[in-house]
Amino acid sequence: MRVEIWSDIACPWCYIGKARFEAGLAGFAHRADVEVVHRSFELDPKAPAGGDLPVLDMLAEKYGVSRAQAEEMEARVAGAAAAEGLDYRSDRIHGNTFDLHRLLHLGRAHGVEDALLDAFYRANFAEARALGDPAVRSGIAVGAGLPADEVARVLADPEAYAPEVRAEEREAAELGATGVPFFVIDRRYGISGGQPAEVFRQALERAYAEGGGPGRPVGADGGTDAGAGAVCGEDGCAVPGE
Repeated sequence: MRVEIWSDIACPWCYIGKARFEAGLAGFAHRADVEVVHRSFELDPKAPAGGDLPVLDMLAEKYGVSRAQAEEMEARVAGAAAAEGLDYRSDRIHGNTFDLHRLLHLGRAHGVEDALLDAFYRANFAEARALGDPAVRSGIAVGAGLPADEVARVLADPEAYAPEVRAEEREAAELGATGVPFFVIDRRYGISGGQPAEVFRQALERAYAEGGGPGRPVGADGGTDAGAGAVCGEDGCAVPGE
């Protein structure tokens, strides 16, 4: 059984959703039969490279709110992260993530994509490191197990893995994903947002029990009965019930 996860390193609910999915997967009796593949999605593809700015400033500008209100928004997300045992800082930097996705594709080629994604999430949300700095992202990539010369080659060539990133983004749109995280099980079920771990476990069990049956089509409605989860899209991040 294959689970594909569309996500972005800049997305706090992707960071939290990954932890929740892994908790749900840990409670799934057939977890050894599950292949997890991460897919590329940019929340802000038009963000200029090198145009990084503090996330609180970005939130205040995007939502038209005061800095204090932006801090309150971040505090709610920080609480959700803490509930999953995740560190979360609001003094991080927001910027373009295209090069990070290209490096994740290199990580996939070397079998360390998941470890690299965790490292990027940790650097961004728990450590507030400047991922827009080539030296920082190179160091993280090498630390996750990628050869330094290949990391340098990819970052020096703006087209390295660029077609792969764009293809996965197009595919997300074709599947009806307007925000992330977006989880697809065997191309038959879609789950939108950072749902509770139990929702993921139940979805895995349902898909496994139905085997190769028709399932419920993946589409804009998410393809499950779970309802909308906490998700980030082009217009920002939202929490259910807010």
